[in-house]
Amino acid sequence: MLMRGITSPLCLLLFLHVTGLDSASWNLFSKSSTEPPQEGQVRLVGGTRDSEGRVEVYHEGQWGTICDDGWDLAEAQVVCRQLKFPGAISAVTGGTYREGSGSIWLDDMDCKGTEKSLSSCSFKGWALTDCSHKEDAGVVCQRGTNVTDDKAYKLDHSLGMSDELGELFDRRDNCDFHIVVHSPTGNRDGEGKLEVEERIICTHKMIFSLYENGNINNRSNNRSIEISQACSPYVHSFFRYLYTRQINVTISSAQCLHKLASEFGVKRLMQDTGRLFTVLLPEDPTFHTQVSLYNYALQTRDLLLQENCLQYLAWNCQALINSPAWSDVSVDFLMAFLQRSDLIVPDEGFLLHALESWILEKSKSTSNKSQEVLLSHIRFPMIPAEKLYELQFKSELFKTHENLYRVNILRGFQFNSLPFNILKKHKGSKDEEELDFHPRIYTARPWSITVNTTYNPITGQTSIEKYEQLLQEYNNRNAQNQRSGFRHYMNNPPTAPFSSLTSRTQSMLTPNHISVIFQTKGTNSLRWSANVFMYKQECPSCTSVPTGSLTLQSSLSQDQTKSVRYSNRLLLTCKGQYIFHVQDFKNNMAQLPTKSSLAMTYPCTDGQYGFTFVVRPEYIG
Repeated sequence: MLMRGITSPLCLLLFLHVTGLDSASWNLFSKSSTEPPQEGQVRLVGGTRDSEGRVEVYHEGQWGTICDDGWDLAEAQVVCRQLKFPGAISAVTGGTYREGSGSIWLDDMDCKGTEKSLSSCSFKGWALTDCSHKEDAGVVCQRGTNVTDDKAYKLDHSLGMSDELGELFDRRDNCDFHIVVHSPTGNRDGEGKLEVEERIICTHKMIFSLYENGNINNRSNNRSIEISQACSPYVHSFFRYLYTRQINVTISSAQCLHKLASEFGVKRLMQDTGRLFTVLLPEDPTFHTQVSLYNYALQTRDLLLQENCLQYLAWNCQALINSPAWSDVSVDFLMAFLQRSDLIVPDEGFLLHALESWILEKSKSTSNKSQEVLLSHIRFPMIPAEKLYELQFKSELFKTHENLYRVNILRGFQFNSLPFNILKKHKGSKDEEELDFHPRIYTARPWSITVNTTYNPITGQTSIEKYEQLLQEYNNRNAQNQRSGFRHYMNNPPTAPFSSLTSRTQSMLTPNHISVIFQTKGTNSLRWSANVFMYKQECPSCTSVPTGSLTLQSSLSQDQTKSVRYSNRLLLTCKGQYIFHVQDFKNNMAQLPTKSSLAMTYPCTDGQYGFTFVVRPEYIG
């Protein structure tokens, strides 16, 4: 793959038309709700997400509505762009988002679609109208990045291809095949039905024969495709790519181009646009993009994208649970999600509480059987004994699913009080039961500790890139001093990089295991030493830097080593916002990725890393 003109996508956010925040919330690009509204400001009210609703405009200190006379996609485009959405999907009429109240400020709107604000368009005059609130206008906006920030990735797969093919497409000469594109305009006819626009794209059978799903045969001279309003702007550039193998892909267009590439069997374009999805995953703190990408991956049967989405969501499970998207996830998503052992949560009780909250919110739409299947994926043996006991008094679902809770609470108590070899002997043959006795990645104390390596007393924070610069300067000074002789070396000793930073070594105490039986055998707590080596001179035995080490300082008895193993993890957090990489330890060492490292799972382009060490004991019996 050749990628030219690639720019950093850190400022890019949502690009999918997905379920969003409730109508009372501000979207990601709106001003803080604590600021007073400005004259001519618009807002959306009454929708199920922040990208749709009844349009209201602020005038003379009051919010008022807009009459739908003359309300068209051009007006909707102005509203959506004024709210910092990329564009409009549809213009909605007839008080669809419930009738407003107060003044109807605008009527007979006439926008060109390029205006910066709705009040810049032509209209009768403020409050001059013959409408009622039954005619209040609304919009559905395309969720996505601010259009000014929608950076382009130029994909160039044109090796050996002639530029004349692109000119042939542009000239529309000698076409022997036509693509008929149907897409909604966003407008409605007199009967309230959505109007559909038809466009014809002139193409050539020979070009389509190069692609797996071209579906071209000699008996047909055309093919019809249905395209959403949001994807309509990108159709022409997609078909031109078939001729030139060159295209600019933005975050807003990536999903549409990926879907078109999938439908027509353009594998290389599908793969390269699909790679951009990984860039998107860290960029949405509401988690609607990540969940929608997973749903899209299911629809397209993209197994790699499914796994990328699930892994990111698993690593950032706590943030997902606390996000607006948690209440919108599906039963099918939870079925796949809760089976994973790489969920990073404070403890299993936290996960159970989150699932119970989701079930209570969805109780009317989720059957008892589905609820029980979801609850069965909770690893009750991993919940501390005192919290297991309290479930019968504190859980709001205990009485509804009393038998399930009692059975699993009993299994939890058994795990806390019996040797594991007895449990294994009678546990049965189900694989899911085997998982119940394995921990996820628990970050609650005392099982984790964070080592601060990016703190700088002068700047507040520094990055891996800054470290690498300091390291190079250190090595250069060291080499120069050695060349200058022993006396010069002693008078000008090199200063190690980050010598002024706080300690990168921390110690922590943990129990032997989460189970009570291990904690009551009279054994002392285990002491661990966590360290991050930032340069080679600190750790001559390290194959590369940075490297993390987690070493057990206490000694284990022979019985302990036979019963418990430690599959510890190192979590890398970017800017304190999201976990972008999880690393296993091998011989107590974990090699860490840098900005330029191919081992980095998700982007952390400014290199402001945080390191969290997690002790993860497994009962092997």
